[in-house]
Amino acid sequence: MKQAGVRLWVIVILVGFVTLSALSAMAETPLKSENGYQAFPFVGSRIAVWVIAQLHLNFAALILGVPIFALIVEIVGVRTKDPRYDWLAKEFTRLVFAAFSTTAVFGALLLFFFITLYPKFFAYMADIFSPSMWVYALLFFGETFTLYLYYYGWEPLKHRKGLHIGLGVLLNLFGVLIMVISNSWATFMMSPAGLDQQGNLISRWAAFTNFTWMPINIHRFIANISFGGSVAAAYAAYRFLGAGSDEERAEYDWMGYIGNFVAVSALLVLPFAGYWLGREIYAFNQQMGITMMGGFLSWLWIIQAVLIGVLFLGSNYYLWLGMARIRGAERYRPYVKWLLLVLTAGFLVWATPHSLVASLEEARRM
Repeated sequence: MKQAGVRLWVIVILVGFVTLSALSAMAETPLKSENGYQAFPFVGSRIAVWVIAQLHLNFAALILGVPIFALIVEIVGVRTKDPRYDWLAKEFTRLVFAAFSTTAVFGALLLFFFITLYPKFFAYMADIFSPSMWVYALLFFGETFTLYLYYYGWEPLKHRKGLHIGLGVLLNLFGVLIMVISNSWATFMMSPAGLDQQGNLISRWAAFTNFTWMPINIHRFIANISFGGSVAAAYAAYRFLGAGSDEERAEYDWMGYIGNFVAVSALLVLPFAGYWLGREIYAFNQQMGITMMGGFLSWLWIIQAVLIGVLFLGSNYYLWLGMARIRGAERYRPYVKWLLLVLTAGFLVWATPHSLVASLEEARRM
């Protein structure tokens, strides 16, 4: 208890020091830049918004992806009458419940950053998407209420599984609708529609269903399932290490195996959705696609290729370790090296740049 108290005071002192440093820096930093937007100290407004938006997106992906396969696992448990699946679905939902408040905090912080750092931009977006923002808020309250009923109603509704599964379906419906609405705001910034040449609104529906809206919906839906499965597997691995009995370790080992299986299954489909999204971006504006994938942002795509390769190799290694503990799975062991060879070859092809980053003068000479 004494050590915990000392750690708490250290954390409080560090947070206070960082807060005072930020306030002093903000006092010395001019609040407005030349274009009328606010300036954020140290890192700048763009990076500050990017960090908060990325954290919010990661937790949002978790609370959208995990309930989908939690509901599927619960349905499998009802059909097979195996209590293990019901336990697994509840563990998945507990993970969502823990991350929900963090998602809301980062979302509120992101909204605060938009209003204070980019007031003109947010006023313009609110003018176009104000009806959908009201719907978004109502859906968020509906998702919160449904999540509480779904999680805390697990035991009271254990003999009324039809009603409980209905709550799970409603929870996932709220989550998908929230994702679809927020995607329209993001894709409008990439492929604006429903505007005249001066940027005045002509059609709010055209702005909502812009050119890249549906490809992003499909891509993010699949990606959220893969991301949620990966986080669930990592959570299971953490609980496995802290388990106090062999039975508990076996349960969390099984949970990690299922989570990883779901993540890999969705990850196999994800590149096709990504290629469709890339194709639609090039169809909307070829120069935007060239700038993103062959211009000054091309190095990010190479890093992404390396991360995807590592993700595939690591996930398959985890599944191979889990398969080694399954009776009768030893007959598949000779095929592992060939699968590894195919994965490595595909990874090398995917990570190899197929175009050079060159200036206009160098491209003309070539």
